[in-house]
Amino acid sequence: MTSRGPGKRVRKAPAERRGEIVAAAARVGLTEGLECVTLRRVADELEVRPGLVGHYFPAADTLVAEAFTAATTNDLDALLPPGAPGPGGDATAVLRRFFALTGSADFDNVSRLWLNARHLSRYRPGLREHVVALELLWCGRIEEIITAGTGTGAFTCADPWAAAVRILVAIDGASAYINTSADRRGPAAGELARTLAETELGLAPGTLGPSGAPV
Repeated sequence: MTSRGPGKRVRKAPAERRGEIVAAAARVGLTEGLECVTLRRVADELEVRPGLVGHYFPAADTLVAEAFTAATTNDLDALLPPGAPGPGGDATAVLRRFFALTGSADFDNVSRLWLNARHLSRYRPGLREHVVALELLWCGRIEEIITAGTGTGAFTCADPWAAAVRILVAIDGASAYINTSADRRGPAAGELARTLAETELGLAPGTLGPSGAPV
């Protein structure tokens, strides 16, 4: 447990303190698992008393749900910034970057968090609501990119929403093995979502790969 000295306590605005608690809980959830998001563990992370965390989150399940939402929303914004690719932007380049990042080891903690949240949501209705909302948000963000690319003629896709759903399912399917086979990641799993996207969008194989050159 983190020791706390007798230093002067800093009083923060309620919104700032609440945001700080959620951010700390999100870090714990990403690195240690949502089961470790407890009032005491988050208090230790912030070097405050558990009672302070409990003041803002009397129910730990509420903090777990908000931690999941904060972590996955931040990650989505980094992978697919809101509004991307923007007017005249390159939707192909946006997706190429997206698949490069989601297929790398840097995405492993997020994959574990989604797997963890889906398991726990079976028993925690509040968390389940957040998981469903975030699934729709991720699909919607992918749909926007596909729609933009279809509008410029970069892609050919009759149903961007359905394509987005299938792409996200492929990402989640490959991530389902993250706790047991991450060290044996190979092209068959790592490239699943990308190759599916190329088929969905009428692109030549390899177009969304690192080099961007069809093979």
